[in-house]
Amino acid sequence: MRTVSKTTLIVAMMAATLAFLCVASARAQEREDVLAAMKKATAFMMDTVSTHGGFLDKYTEDLSDQWGEVPARDTMIWVQDPGTVTVGNMLLDAYKATGDPAFLDASKRAANALIWGQHPSGGWHYFIDFDPAGTQQWYDEVGSKAWGWEEFYHYYGNCTFDDDTTTAAADFLLDLYTTTLEPQYRAPLLKALDFILDSQYPEGGWPQRYPLRYEHVVEERPDYTSFFTFNDGVIANNIYFLLKAYRRLGDEAYKRAAMRGMYFVVISQLGTPQAGWAQQYDMDLQPGAARNFEPKSLSPSTTVSNIHDLMRFYKITGDRRFLRGIPDAITWLENSYLPPGHSDEGHTHAQFVELGTNRPLYAHREGTSIDDGRYWVDYEPGNFPGHYGMQGRIDVPALKKEYERVYALSPEEAMAQYRAGQDAEAPISSVTAETAQSLIDSMDARGAWIEDLKAKDHTDWKNKPQRAFRGISTRTYVRNMYALMNYIRALDN
Repeated sequence: MRTVSKTTLIVAMMAATLAFLCVASARAQEREDVLAAMKKATAFMMDTVSTHGGFLDKYTEDLSDQWGEVPARDTMIWVQDPGTVTVGNMLLDAYKATGDPAFLDASKRAANALIWGQHPSGGWHYFIDFDPAGTQQWYDEVGSKAWGWEEFYHYYGNCTFDDDTTTAAADFLLDLYTTTLEPQYRAPLLKALDFILDSQYPEGGWPQRYPLRYEHVVEERPDYTSFFTFNDGVIANNIYFLLKAYRRLGDEAYKRAAMRGMYFVVISQLGTPQAGWAQQYDMDLQPGAARNFEPKSLSPSTTVSNIHDLMRFYKITGDRRFLRGIPDAITWLENSYLPPGHSDEGHTHAQFVELGTNRPLYAHREGTSIDDGRYWVDYEPGNFPGHYGMQGRIDVPALKKEYERVYALSPEEAMAQYRAGQDAEAPISSVTAETAQSLIDSMDARGAWIEDLKAKDHTDWKNKPQRAFRGISTRTYVRNMYALMNYIRALDN
C-alpha cells in the first residue's frame, strides 16, 4: 500500500485552502458588483424619479408624463400597488437581505412620503398629492373623465380600503417600525390602527371608504362606498392585518376587532338555496349594487374567497363554527355552473348571479366616452366591458376536497398547521448568475431600466389606441430588485 507523505498532504491542503479562498473571493466580488448595481438603480429611482420618496406606476423616459392607475400630476404619488408602498416594502426587504443601510434609508423616505399624505383620520386615499390645492382640478379634468375607473369620478376627500390601499400602507409602517423601533414611525402606525378600529361597523365588517360619505348618487343608486365590502379583499385584508398587528404589538383590541371581522363573514352568508356571498352589502345586510358594472347579486368568486378564509379562520382559532356554512356554499356553487353555450373558454361560473333566479348576470358597455357612453346589465353572455371579468373558472371539486381535509382536522391539528405555516420561511426564487448579469447589463448609465411601455387612454381605453413610449416602470424596478437581492441571498448561503 502506497504511503502519502506528510509533505504531500500539506501541499494538498494548502491547494484546497487556496482554491476555497479564490472561490470565496470571487463570490465576495460578485456580491459587491450586484449590490452596487442595486444601489445604483435605487439611487436613480429615489433621487431622479420619485416625488418626495413616493412613486407612481410608470413614467416616460424623460419624466415628462406619468401614470398611476390613470394619468397623474407630477406632484402625485400612488399609495396602492405598484406605487409607494410596493417600493417601500421592497426596499425594506433589500435591507434585510443585504444589510446595507442605504436601502433602509430609502425605505424610510418612502414611509415619510406616506406619512406626509396620511389623512387626518388615519387612513390613506389611492394617491397623495403634494399640491393638494390642485387635486380637485385633476378630478375635474382627469378623474371624472376616466371612463370605467368609477372610483375616480368623485372626490370624497376621505380614505379607502379598496385595493388594499390603507391596510397595505399601515402594514408597511408596521414592518418598518418593528424593524427599526424608531418612534417617528410608531405614532402614524398607531393612528392607522385606530383608523381601522374606528371604521369597523358594530356588525364586524368594514366600508369601502371612511370617514363615511353618501353624496355620490349615480342613477338613483345609493352611494355604495359606505356598504359592507368584501370586494377587492377589504374585509379580509383588515382581519389579517389586525392579527399581524396583535402578534407584533400585543394589543388585545386588535385581536378582538379581527375576531368580529371573522364572525361578520359568517353572519353575512345568505341562506339556502343561494348560500353564497355578495361583493358588498347595504346597511340592512342585503346584497347591494356598486359600480355601473357591479349589479346587486351574489358573487361566486367572492364566495370562493370567503370559503378559503373561513377554513383559515378555523385554523387560526380552532373554532369549528367557522366551518358550518361551507357545505351549503359549496352546494350553491355546484348548482351555479354556467348554462350550456355561455362560455367557450373553459369558464365555469359568472362573476354575478341574480338573486332569486340564480341566472348569470353580465355587464356590457357602449359609447366612446363617459359623456355619451353607458353600461347595462342583462342575461346575454357576450360583449363584455373588457376591463372587468364577467366569467371565471372555479374548481369546485378541488374546493370541496380541501374543505373535507380541513374538516377532518381536530382543532389542535388545525391550529398547529396554521402555526407551522406562519413559522415557515418564504421560499427564495432561484436566480442564475446569467440572469443577474443580464439585469445589470440592461441598466443604462444612470441606473435606469428603460423599456417599451404602454398606457391606456383613460377616456376610452377600449376604442382608442394605447400610447406607446419608452419609459420607466416601477413594477420592473421592484421585480428586478427582488431578483438581484435573491441572487445575493444565494451567494450568502
